[in-house]
Amino acid sequence: MSNSVAIGIDIGGTNTVYGFIEEGGEVLEYEEIPTNGAEPLSYLIDRLETRINLFFKKHTEINLIGIGIGAPNGNHFTGRIQNPPNLSWGDIDIVSSFKKRFNCNTVLTNDANAAALGEKSYGIAKEMNDFIVITLGTGLGSGIYSGGKLLYGHDGFAGEMGHMPIEFGGRNCNCGNKGCLESYASASGIKKTIKEFLINNPEDTFLRNISTEKIDGLVIDNAFDSGNIIAKKIYEYTGEQLGRGLAQAANLLSPEAFIFYGGFSNAGDRILKPAKKSMDKYLINGHAETINLLQSGLPQGQAGILGAASLIWTKN
Repeated sequence: MSNSVAIGIDIGGTNTVYGFIEEGGEVLEYEEIPTNGAEPLSYLIDRLETRINLFFKKHTEINLIGIGIGAPNGNHFTGRIQNPPNLSWGDIDIVSSFKKRFNCNTVLTNDANAAALGEKSYGIAKEMNDFIVITLGTGLGSGIYSGGKLLYGHDGFAGEMGHMPIEFGGRNCNCGNKGCLESYASASGIKKTIKEFLINNPEDTFLRNISTEKIDGLVIDNAFDSGNIIAKKIYEYTGEQLGRGLAQAANLLSPEAFIFYGGFSNAGDRILKPAKKSMDKYLINGHAETINLLQSGLPQGQAGILGAASLIWTKN
């Protein structure tokens, strides 16, 4: 065990993961806690501070060299989270808040950029220069590597694939627009799909059972594997819509691969097969065969914290 760790924090719309990570990418300890995004940010920092202090009381020989944070709408340039659609914090200087509490170097990036950094530093994208990581969680995030560099854009907000319109005048999205990719291909999008299917199939037992507040992907996976027609339709529709967004991004950026991470990425080929078919349909230049759709090889819950910690170790 080395004498120094960076803390990687991955703030999601539903849960937050934090971990203590050595330079080589070894995760000494990590934990997932509810984000409780309806509460002020200070409440989350309070809970993290309690747990982080416990770790360093147990491991007095280890030094903290910095904190890397991945968060929705996190701006690498300003250190601010700016009105994240699935959290109620508004526009807030999260870097200053953490620096005050922990008195150490703190760096912020978008949560999907953190996952992309994790794949590049420690995952299946080590040898890739052009790839896009897509996080399928409460929303849909994306981190883009082009020419070997993470794309931030001039204001820090490059890579918002979740808010590309794929259905003009389509579903309302939490960002305030209509027809965004996220409102079809994400946990919140699948919830909307289930509600729409339920209107057309009000007596369907499976739909009625899963139309609760929390959508459990494993339940849909198991029903899909058992041959449930509605489960297959849910994933086929989700994949079709996802593929439209992938084609737009691929036509623009020509990546070697899309790498999927987070909750609904665990559905694997159940969603990715129809997504690939749909993407190929909308691609130009006949380069469908050169673009792979891959599942992240990093342990569930760890891509974001590894990437966030790499901001400290590699000074990205």
